[in-house]
Amino acid sequence: MDCVVRLNWIIRFASVVAIGLLTTACAALPEVRYLKSSLVAPDSPTVTNAQGTLSAKKSNSLLAKRWRNSHVDVAALAALEEAATGSPLIAGNKVTLLYDGPQTMAAMIEAISAAKDHINLETYIFDQDELGIRFADLLISRQRAGVQVNIIYDSVGTIGTPQAFFDKMRDAGIHLLAFNPVNPLKLTGPWGPNNRDHRKILVVDGVVAFTGGVNISNAYGNSSLFRSKVKRNTKVGWRDTHIKIEGPGVAAFQWAFLNTWASQQSPDLPDSDFFPPLKEVGNKLVRVLVSEPGGDYDTYKAYVLAIQEAKKTIHITCAYFVPDAQILQALIDAAHRGVDVKVILPGVTDSGLVFHAAQSFYSEMLANGIKIYQLQIAVLHAKTAVIDKVWSTVGSTNIDTRSFLHNNEINVVVFGDEFGTAMENAFFEDLRNSVEIIKETWEQRSLGNRLKEWVARRFEYWL
Repeated sequence: MDCVVRLNWIIRFASVVAIGLLTTACAALPEVRYLKSSLVAPDSPTVTNAQGTLSAKKSNSLLAKRWRNSHVDVAALAALEEAATGSPLIAGNKVTLLYDGPQTMAAMIEAISAAKDHINLETYIFDQDELGIRFADLLISRQRAGVQVNIIYDSVGTIGTPQAFFDKMRDAGIHLLAFNPVNPLKLTGPWGPNNRDHRKILVVDGVVAFTGGVNISNAYGNSSLFRSKVKRNTKVGWRDTHIKIEGPGVAAFQWAFLNTWASQQSPDLPDSDFFPPLKEVGNKLVRVLVSEPGGDYDTYKAYVLAIQEAKKTIHITCAYFVPDAQILQALIDAAHRGVDVKVILPGVTDSGLVFHAAQSFYSEMLANGIKIYQLQIAVLHAKTAVIDKVWSTVGSTNIDTRSFLHNNEINVVVFGDEFGTAMENAFFEDLRNSVEIIKETWEQRSLGNRLKEWVARRFEYWL
């Protein structure tokens, strides 16, 4: 990472800690250890498509046909997840996995260039660097071509970005919203400095949507060595995962964007065709989980349920892994009942405190049969999981208290063995470029590292 990007990250992190400490009381995640027994699940999960809600008979037929040979009762898991989150499954989608910044940016730029009506972009980081300027110039050109562009950017995530960068886009006619300004004098509603918009959403013409972990920053300008035979590179790339969605599921992303805009008490957006008729364009069943502070903790509950219900495998790739007691216990319980629990975490990081806070859990995890790997060479920024090869999630949510309690986040759960296999393949490709942490070796680490872990663990709530 070059010096400017590094400095921006330092500024952002210091700001998050400072504003976090202003909060006088710590919120808490809900009790979910006995979530399954407390839920009243429907007899069959609700499935919607382009024509509306499917009957129970059609839903059951679709699920039975899709996972006839699965060792997991997918319909039961989907029904439990619906009871926990209140979100239905959405059928008829095409979901494309995108690996790393360059591939993601190319796909988003292609979609933006083809926009005809509107572009809605929501991002945590929007840097004024080579990639950010290219992205901004493209958005300006589409605005001038008659496409309405609307942007939500987080005020902490962009704290190192000059205001003039955004003013240039605003002068071109783009509508911009700075989410939860740090300066209370700029507020139009309540001040919530510890609540950040960590989502990454792009919706184009209401027919295609993107989400995942990729921000608008030069940090993503270099690809990692994912699926590369090259062993060394002069520039360290960032390993991330994004997805492109087409079909009925896009409407859920549009609602998420518009609700965030409205929540900031901003002026109404100009009329656009935000919700065009959406046809079925694929066979993927998705559930879009939208979380926010003070909400129903949908993503948290979905994660815990999937881990609790896992039969054979839990494979997690996470950039910032500081689990609360309940998720950690769910992972340990899974390992004790014979589930293959593997976690890929950063070996190269952009955040030292989070890095060492994650390592403070290693001894307990290793002692209970959880296998830990650290990705080498690339900076890991992905937030993904695949369980039993049929439950997969990609999104902006890290497995930490900040994501589950204090951030606006969005994750997509994809049910199905075809997508699950693609996620498994990606996981094992990352595993090839990772080093396993061995219990005996780990216990021999230096006193200095142990001290760093102890200090970082004291800040785990705020990370």
